[in-house]
Amino acid sequence: MAETDIDLKKIKELIEIMKQNGLDELEIKHGDDKIFLKKSQPQSFSGPIITSLPMMKHDSMLPSGAVNAAGEAGPGVPVQDNLVAIKSPLVGTFYAKPSPDSEPYVEIGSSVGPQTVVCIVEAMKVMNEIKAETSGTIVESFVTDGQAVEYGQILFKVKPD
Repeated sequence: MAETDIDLKKIKELIEIMKQNGLDELEIKHGDDKIFLKKSQPQSFSGPIITSLPMMKHDSMLPSGAVNAAGEAGPGVPVQDNLVAIKSPLVGTFYAKPSPDSEPYVEIGSSVGPQTVVCIVEAMKVMNEIKAETSGTIVESFVTDGQAVEYGQILFKVKPD
């Protein structure tokens, strides 16, 4: 199963490359292995299209105070205007620590400045240090170590100084 997860992750990375470069097709051959990806083209409707997708909870099904997968507050969650969000600048894997045996870059209650590294987001085997870009105190964390994150997803909230 781990090999399947790795293969799926590589395919998702290839799809991101296609999107970033505006490609409609991508074919990769390596030995006996071959991957061919083709962007779907709009077609005239000829009947129902059935796909199998994992069940996702709708935001209205979240308990009050919960946060959806994009790090956004669900309905009924009071918005604190005085907090600054630190968002992921790219799609990748969130790492709270520089190495598995290290302490986290920041924790709730940590003071940060604009140049303070708060985490790493790995994308395409590149470790990208994410800086706070604001001064204040970390008051909320929305992701866990090793979690996949999306572009623009809220990682932390900071109470400005």
